[in-house]
Amino acid sequence: MNQDRLSAVRQQIDAIDGELVRLISERAALAQQVAEIKREAGEMDFYRPEREAAVLRRIRAQNPGPLEGDTLVHLFREIMSACLALEEPIAVAFLGPAGTFTQAATLKHFGHAVKTVPLEDIGDVFREVESGACRYGVVPVENSTEGVVNYTLDQFLISPLRITGEVSLRIHQYLLSRSSQLKAIQRLYSHQQSLSQCRAWLDRHLPDVPRLSVGSNAEAARLAAEDPKAGAIASGAAAEIYGLRILAERIEDEPLNTTRFLVIGREDARPSGQDKTSLLLSCRNEAGGLYQLLSPLAEHQINMTSIESRPSRRGIWEYVFFVDVLGHREDAPLGKALEALSKRASLFKILGSYPQAAL
Repeated sequence: MNQDRLSAVRQQIDAIDGELVRLISERAALAQQVAEIKREAGEMDFYRPEREAAVLRRIRAQNPGPLEGDTLVHLFREIMSACLALEEPIAVAFLGPAGTFTQAATLKHFGHAVKTVPLEDIGDVFREVESGACRYGVVPVENSTEGVVNYTLDQFLISPLRITGEVSLRIHQYLLSRSSQLKAIQRLYSHQQSLSQCRAWLDRHLPDVPRLSVGSNAEAARLAAEDPKAGAIASGAAAEIYGLRILAERIEDEPLNTTRFLVIGREDARPSGQDKTSLLLSCRNEAGGLYQLLSPLAEHQINMTSIESRPSRRGIWEYVFFVDVLGHREDAPLGKALEALSKRASLFKILGSYPQAAL
């Protein structure tokens, strides 16, 4: 080993580290100046999701390597999170308890400098944000293999909250237990969606073990921690939180298993350049009604990325439609399409325009 060369490289690293500390501290001081300027102007909205999305996209585009884009974005997300905490501490509610995938999505979107508040169900997350106790909330809305989370969609029928962001999280399922052996497991806890996502693996490896559905994967891990003959399907983070062994990794049947989460708040996000808009619509129950309702999207060349129907709760066999389209409501083509939609719909509600999530 060439010790002189190694020593020289390490000296370069030490010098760069010192420069990074100086630059990060300088950035934090500038963030404090931003907060001061906003307070002087009477503006108290310190977190701007469209600004952060644009910055992270630029970081990814400028990345020369060798670090992967996701790694560099993660580093900058944490720097931005810490700087934002100097401006204004933010409380974010999520579907708990600690160790759920929703918490992982929350930290991916906001970074670790925010205060996370675990709540027992999705309705509680909406209510906590509506009351102002938390600035934002994060809730699951859709899984790539198991479909939509209907309870989340139903909350938008009664809630005034807006969608201010989305998070896509690759979901890896782990088999956890206090025991060190698979054959010792006599019962298995997990959320119903996770049990479904791992059905084929469980049929092969634990075909005779009862599968017990609980409210969350973190709750499953907590129960397994109290029972040496139990197992849980949960995240890797839950294993550390609840002191469990990982008996099998990535047992999901679909390797690209991904869940989409929504960030909910009380304010709209401004245009970021790569946005999505979510709508709540209803039409008359007549032949061609839905086609006529949605035709302005085609006329203005708007890309509709998803549509889901739910009972309207206003009458038997009446439905509302949750629609996602590309673009921001302030974009001219989409604005014209929305104006036409509002005239044709018996129910028309813009749930929010917000930055698209990076996959």
